[in-house]
Amino acid sequence: MMVTRKDIESAAQRIKPFIHRTPLVYSRSFSQMSGAEVYVKAENLQKTGSFKVRGAFNKLGILGSGRVIAASRGNHAQAVAFAAGTLGIRAKIVMPVNVPIVKEEATRGYGAEVELHGENLQQALDHALIQQGFTFVHPYDDDEIIAGQGTVGSEVLESLDELDYIIVPVGGGGLLAGVARAVKETSPSTQVIGVQAESATSAFFSFKEQKISQKIPHPTLADGIAVGCIGEKPFEIIAKYVDDILLVSEDSIAMAIMLFLERTKFVVEGAGAVPLAALLKYKERFRGRRVVIIASGGNIDLNLIDRMIQKGLVTSGRLAIFEVTADDVPGSLHTITGVIAAHRGNIITVEHHRLDHDLPVGRTRVVFTVETRTREHLAQITAEIKAAGLEVCLTSPSREVSQA
Repeated sequence: MMVTRKDIESAAQRIKPFIHRTPLVYSRSFSQMSGAEVYVKAENLQKTGSFKVRGAFNKLGILGSGRVIAASRGNHAQAVAFAAGTLGIRAKIVMPVNVPIVKEEATRGYGAEVELHGENLQQALDHALIQQGFTFVHPYDDDEIIAGQGTVGSEVLESLDELDYIIVPVGGGGLLAGVARAVKETSPSTQVIGVQAESATSAFFSFKEQKISQKIPHPTLADGIAVGCIGEKPFEIIAKYVDDILLVSEDSIAMAIMLFLERTKFVVEGAGAVPLAALLKYKERFRGRRVVIIASGGNIDLNLIDRMIQKGLVTSGRLAIFEVTADDVPGSLHTITGVIAAHRGNIITVEHHRLDHDLPVGRTRVVFTVETRTREHLAQITAEIKAAGLEVCLTSPSREVSQA
């Protein structure tokens, strides 16, 4: 039986004493960038750092007692552990052996027993399902979980009238299904849009083909929605109530993470940043409309955040890495740096490579990392260097080279 509006209303009352009613924040910056009127539902400020705690408290609140088990790489694990500890329920969480230490320790810190098993989430999940004496708490394919996540949508509508679009991350589908059920029941004219990373596309293809499609996810910054197969219960709701599902690239996710940090001072994980990435990628679709983007979580791996920010800066044209091949004679470096200085680029690092196998004697390759204002600013700098008779190639932080 499909989750109803009454189920979501009951969930809201059940979980109210245990969660934050997260703020809905108007963003002037995102509004200017997109041409829309943009609000951020800041679930990154939720307890345990993600919306997942809503579904966990609803599910465990209905159970009331006993022992529960869950499998997760992070947010669902912490949510179940926290809810169980608060409600006095014993919890065991199975996590893959390669889970980030910070997420493992956070889960233990909430009082759960943690068992490391398997090389990936599917192996951890399979192991959890065969454990005896526990009630399994699924991260998304569960009516009570979906109803709990749906309270995000009901809170949005209680705070904002005449909403045109609500943009929601989607992996297994629990959040998107819950939000769609809550929103369409009250405001059928509001379009509910899901967003997936291009590296994990089960929900996207399932929606387009109108049947559940399993897709092996590839590594992605949005690891919180890197799910191989959408849940059956969420899919039933999504197929009926969701208006569209969009895909965004890794570069756009990185840029969205950076923009959240810079413009709103919010720490938002990759999965929570995909709605902003979609808003900016498909801005013509949303221009002139009132839009809410769901920042679903803030549990970003601090060991990766520097790389994410750097990738975002490169994508937005704020940081450039390029190679210049020149004669290895006095004055060559001065010519290049003079061009960069004249355009007010800020040189961060300079590296000489005289011994590369493809360089003839008497030539050198110089790699610059430069702070720039925009892609157009970078193009002006590289064009003037080329006009001086020098070879220029742009390179990403991963050293993938392209002609400037």
